[in-house]
Amino acid sequence: MRLHALVNDLETAKIAVEGGATVLQLRLKGKPTQEVVDQGRPFRHLCALHGITFVVNDDCEAAVELGADGVHLGRDDPGAEAAFEAGLMLGTSAATIEEAVSGERIGAAYIGAGPVWATPTKPDADPPIGLDGLAAICEAVSIPVVAVGGIDASNAPDCLAAGAAGVAVIRAAADARAVRSAIDEALAAR
Repeated sequence: MRLHALVNDLETAKIAVEGGATVLQLRLKGKPTQEVVDQGRPFRHLCALHGITFVVNDDCEAAVELGADGVHLGRDDPGAEAAFEAGLMLGTSAATIEEAVSGERIGAAYIGAGPVWATPTKPDADPPIGLDGLAAICEAVSIPVVAVGGIDASNAPDCLAAGAAGVAVIRAAADARAVRSAIDEALAAR
């Protein structure tokens, strides 16, 4: 759970895995299930080859077809029941304490909390929750919280200090080695 790399291309995925990502999350927004499955096969193979967790974003059916370890569902995404029936790890998104508690209540294995900071990757994102909002979510649930939104090597340690179990990166996925190094240094200093 330490470093989630959210990716949509195989080259960035390879860089992220080689850089120390512990979870690879395939993020193909708005694509039909069959397209996610077709494009997702090499990502699944990469994760299996390196022994890291493979998660599919938003599409439980594609996650099942790909033999993924898990699925991450946004607040409005259906599929939680299907994820459990298929034995998938479930991650849910939260921008508030209430949403995080709701995710934990339905059985999520982790919460993706944010955006911590503004991010150009998701223009329709909620307003940033900041480190205080992240800390409040971390305190409100007993499952791991993964911080997301505007995170890179310069601020990942701050997310851990706020209580997050890990961070998720999109733009910084290509710089996973630096993010992982910053995380490892922060943990060693504790």
